[in-house]
Amino acid sequence: MNVKNMKDKKVLIVGLGKSGIAAAQAMLRLEAEVHIQDAKKEENVDPQLRAFLKEKGATCYFNRMPADMGYFDMLILSPGVSPELAFVQEAKEKGAEIIGELEIAYRIGSGNYVAITGTNGKTTTTTLVGEIFKAAERKTYVVGNIGVAVISASIDAPEDAWLVTETSSFQLETTRYFKPVVSAILNLTPDHLDRHHTMEAYGGAKAMIFANQQADGYTVLNADDPACYRLAAKGCKAKVVPFSRTKKLDFGAFVEEGQIVIRNEAGELVSFCMADELKIIGSHNLENALAAAAICYFAGIEPSVIAEVLRTFGGVEHRIEYCGMVDGVKYYNDSKGTNVDAAVTALRAIGKNIILVAGGDGKGQDFDPFLAGFDGSVKHMLLLGKDAPLLQASADKVGFTDYTLVKDMEDAVRKAYDMAEEGDTVLLSPACASWDMYQNYEQRGDHFKECVERLQK
Repeated sequence: MNVKNMKDKKVLIVGLGKSGIAAAQAMLRLEAEVHIQDAKKEENVDPQLRAFLKEKGATCYFNRMPADMGYFDMLILSPGVSPELAFVQEAKEKGAEIIGELEIAYRIGSGNYVAITGTNGKTTTTTLVGEIFKAAERKTYVVGNIGVAVISASIDAPEDAWLVTETSSFQLETTRYFKPVVSAILNLTPDHLDRHHTMEAYGGAKAMIFANQQADGYTVLNADDPACYRLAAKGCKAKVVPFSRTKKLDFGAFVEEGQIVIRNEAGELVSFCMADELKIIGSHNLENALAAAAICYFAGIEPSVIAEVLRTFGGVEHRIEYCGMVDGVKYYNDSKGTNVDAAVTALRAIGKNIILVAGGDGKGQDFDPFLAGFDGSVKHMLLLGKDAPLLQASADKVGFTDYTLVKDMEDAVRKAYDMAEEGDTVLLSPACASWDMYQNYEQRGDHFKECVERLQK
């Protein structure tokens, strides 16, 4: 659906983050009448951005609401804005269409979409699929929840381009016509229930990814995750391609005798590479690789190209990222492990002999299950940040006594180096957000890597 005629449409963009800014730029280019609402005070908005919007004639409502919500033809919501907010519902009742940046990007742009969602693994799988598409010499944009606004690419994308898109439930819940060629749902576990309220509603938002696909499309689903696989019953008309890490399939992607394979629609078995050739570690990354292989194969990419990238893909920065070896000890940066579930995934991927660096802003999480789940994998834990005392209390409660409180990252890495023995792994997987000590998890991960680099000199 390519609808570029937005001239003189009265559009209110809600939220001035990355996607909101990109949507505003696109709507101004298309000569819409642009209005912007954001909860921030005017003095907290970048002065250059304010000057740009003023110069282009956009009307801004900073820390206030428009007087008449019935004035607008359309509201474009940023992903963090709930459609349930009272002023959004008021605009809807008065006739405005309520959509998000993903939907408007699809409408005004060109190109073919691959859309990937799931509770976990989206970024790794999207990045891997993007690398395979690039290796196949397709015009490729890797966009979406991964950090690049979809609309910033779609508005100029040629017809033969591919937009490999990481999509969140927040982005999907405001779609209406969005229709990828291949979609994928990697898994489904409780998340964002403060927004969606129930698992059924959360799953329903995820299922919007295939809502408009027809029999000529494909949707890739995790056959090992019953909640995920059951989503196909929510009106999926596309060809369902299952993937499984644990069982052989009559159709789809799976592991046979240690090899990643796909059984295609003709019943032929197509081999890619050995599972142990993957550079990304852990059972969750094997699932990500299976999903990526299926997505790319059914998008028409040659198996040899898929296989080569599977073998060489080194993973995503800050997600169980290998940082090097010092004196026989491996160092991994998993700064993206900002909650207990993500950190547990990293521990399982490494497996044993772990010296764990953890702590930060725990966001009110219960750390008891995290500590109880170490199951002998963690030799010692180094605790830093605001909620280090809470992790310490949980450790004491479950009887884990091998921990040390440290003052900062430099102290943590130095103490880890001093106590590590050949064959150990030092893992930064904080199970906490970074806001107490850093601007974001990327800055935290970069600091960890800098500390490790100093050990190597």
